Amino acid sequence: MNIHGKDIKIFAGNSNRELAEEIAAKIGLPLGASNVGRFSDGEIAISINEVVRGSDVFIIQSTCTPVNDNLVELLILIDALRRASAGRITAVMPYFGYARQDRKAKARDPISAKLVANLITTAGADRVLTMDLHASQLQGFFDIPVDHLLGAPILAKYMQEKFGNADDIVVVSPDVGSVSRSRKFAEKLDAPLAIIDKRRPKANVCEIMNIIGDVRGKRAILVDDIIDTAGTIVSAANALADIGAKEIYACCTHGVLSGPAIERIKNSPIKELVALNTIPIPKEKRIDKITVLSVADVFAEAIERIYGDISISSLFTQQ
Repeated sequence: MNIHGKDIKIFAGNSNRELAEEIAAKIGLPLGASNVGRFSDGEIAISINEVVRGSDVFIIQSTCTPVNDNLVELLILIDALRRASAGRITAVMPYFGYARQDRKAKARDPISAKLVANLITTAGADRVLTMDLHASQLQGFFDIPVDHLLGAPILAKYMQEKFGNADDIVVVSPDVGSVSRSRKFAEKLDAPLAIIDKRRPKANVCEIMNIIGDVRGKRAILVDDIIDTAGTIVSAANALADIGAKEIYACCTHGVLSGPAIERIKNSPIKELVALNTIPIPKEKRIDKITVLSVADVFAEAIERIYGDISISSLFTQQ
């Protein structure tokens, strides 16, 4: 593809190759010719096997587990393409690792998300395209443009098709920090919102869960951006079941699903967990309760708009 005198090329690291291939196919391009491997001592070895001089280059790489390996792959890919005289480099990061380390929670803590943003910029990226940062203000950690896509429209569309115009749906925020995200989701479904307020009265005392809103006899949909060990989402599901919710569903953009997550979900009252493929979920983790939806369409459209110098803000309006 070539418009206004520049080529577009799409490269990928090893973190989410399947999604990268899907995005490239929707744009109508093959992935760029490159080798991303390891030297015998474990150092990352990268070779770019085609000319990129003056090209508009997009690197698709989620910085998911193994986080540090995938991050360094991204940095070295950026450096290699910059030294090969790529015209513009966009780091396409469906999942931005380290996003939860965005502030000092206690004395002498690092702010790792800011450090990672600095590394990506210093490596030579001109732009970042990502989805559902843990906190939207992370965009301000970068000194380059950041396009922040939203996963909620994909999840909301799936739920709308599943339930139609059912009047017994309630969207539930699993904690106070997710209220804004859950409220927007509820608006898309034209459903009421409930909130789970977790409190620990004092040290060594069990958490108390107060549910604000009516969930009894309802189909409850828990909404979060990240499900990691699934502790929060499963505790919320148990609380909803205890108070009389008829069915419990959960959805998230990023299914990290580390540690005991799969076992917890399997043994929980959650009927279905819907996640996007910003992070690859291996077959051994795809139990019957887990449904995976693709983000390829929205990323492909965003990449085409960035390449064509077309405003991407209309994508946010549609979302």
